[in-house]
Amino acid sequence: MVACRTFPCQYLRWSRTATQALILSVLTFCVVLPLCCQHLLYSYYFLRFMYLDSMSDVALGDSLHQGQEALRFWENSAAPPSFKDMSHNPEVLVTVVTARRREALDFHYLLRVMRQLSDILGSCGRRRCAEVLLCDVESSSMENEDAKLLENHFKVIRRSSEEQNLQDQVNTFEKEKRDYVFCLRKGWELVRPKNVIVLEDDALPRQDFFKVVKDLLSRRFALQTLYIKLYHPERLQRYLNPEPYRILEWVGLGLVCATVFLCLLPYWNPLSFSFTLSPAHLVFFTLYFMLAAEMLGRHYLLEVRRISPQLYAVSPATECCTPAMLFPGNSSLRVAEFLDASFCVRGNAKDMVLYQMARTTPGERSHSVEPNLVTHIGAYSSVRPNPVRPKLI
Repeated sequence: MVACRTFPCQYLRWSRTATQALILSVLTFCVVLPLCCQHLLYSYYFLRFMYLDSMSDVALGDSLHQGQEALRFWENSAAPPSFKDMSHNPEVLVTVVTARRREALDFHYLLRVMRQLSDILGSCGRRRCAEVLLCDVESSSMENEDAKLLENHFKVIRRSSEEQNLQDQVNTFEKEKRDYVFCLRKGWELVRPKNVIVLEDDALPRQDFFKVVKDLLSRRFALQTLYIKLYHPERLQRYLNPEPYRILEWVGLGLVCATVFLCLLPYWNPLSFSFTLSPAHLVFFTLYFMLAAEMLGRHYLLEVRRISPQLYAVSPATECCTPAMLFPGNSSLRVAEFLDASFCVRGNAKDMVLYQMARTTPGERSHSVEPNLVTHIGAYSSVRPNPVRPKLI
């Protein structure tokens, strides 16, 4: 008789918990998150058909305005300091690779990047954080006006006219690679830096850029890596991606959140949940928080790491892309040799070549840092066809 009474009580208790789990899941994933995340560009709940066009237009308008502000800043020759005098053997050399963007002349990406660099170069104390070199790889008959404007403030290097003519005989991806190699080698020859950073002219550094770079170079792994990627497209930062380390991060996040939630529930339970720290409930909430994190967007969770340079995560390098690269020690010379040994075409651009080289060459490693240290501001590409009206994603 006692057993007969116990079974319905256990069933009702389990049924109540299962109902709570179902209601909580439906409210979270069908009501709360869709309402909160519909404007978040990198969330699964982002309503593209409602917001993408308007957000893209606003972003283009803001970019145009900031580009015009940067133009006025550099045209005022008395305002910015001069960085033309470069010291020998600097701790870091930042080489900015630039070409004329025919469809985005009014956006002045290069001027924005160089203005930001000039602002943050003094954040390291008495000595500026790095030396800066501008590498103008424009090979057409048209002049790169933005690079010309910066000649009074930065050291600018270019190919000779004979070298430029040779570059016109190869495809766009091979030319891009050869330009990159030229800038790597020329920067090394000029000042023999201890470390090299290469930025493309639409990679806008964040305010903590040099603080994080300094912290990265102080870590042991930096002595044994070929390169460190400082940018990865936000749309590719989700947990459901080919990178296996993200699965471990994802499970760990869900497990920690589930454990903390169930441990706090006995002390604070305004909704009178009947969940306990049992294996079944722990598994459910681990999956619940994992799914919530993925649907919200990993990109937004990574932003929490910006609290301190020590919290930036380092992981194995991803394939795409190369707007911002850190080459510790003399690894930039090895990278130049690797790139020289390959011919680039569509589908096998320089980022893919580097990724494959780092994976297949014995003793070589490559890494990525998260979250991104630069913002990719280039809506218009200098090497690929552009749409009439670019979109954010």
